[in-house]
Amino acid sequence: MTTTKKKKGHGRAQARRQFSSRSRTKRWSAEVTRTSDALDLESSVFKKRRPEDIAKSLKRSAERSRRRKGTPFQSAMSMLTFYINRAGKNLSTSRRHTLDRAKGELRKAFGRSP
Repeated sequence: MTTTKKKKGHGRAQARRQFSSRSRTKRWSAEVTRTSDALDLESSVFKKRRPEDIAKSLKRSAERSRRRKGTPFQSAMSMLTFYINRAGKNLSTSRRHTLDRAKGELRKAFGRSP
C-alpha cells in the first residue's frame, strides 16, 4: 500500500501570504492620493463633515492649480470620484453619502446642472 504525502505550503495560508505581500507593494492608489501632482489639496479635505466645505476646498484647489489637464471642474470632480472609488467598501454609508452630496455641491459651485 502506497501513501502519498501532502505537499506543505499550499492552500489558503500560502495564498494569503502571497496576497498580503503583494498588496503591500501594489498600493498605487494610496500613493497617487499622497503625491498627486494634479492638485494641491488642503490637508484632510475629504474628512470634512460638510459637503459644502469639501466642494469649496476642491474648487479652490482646482482653480489655483496650473498643472491640471482639464477644466477646474473636471479636475475637482475627478479627484473626488477617485477618492470615493479608492475607499471602496471601507467607506461608511454616512461618509459615502456626505461625499456624494459633495459632488452635487461641486456641480452647484461651478454652475453645472445636477
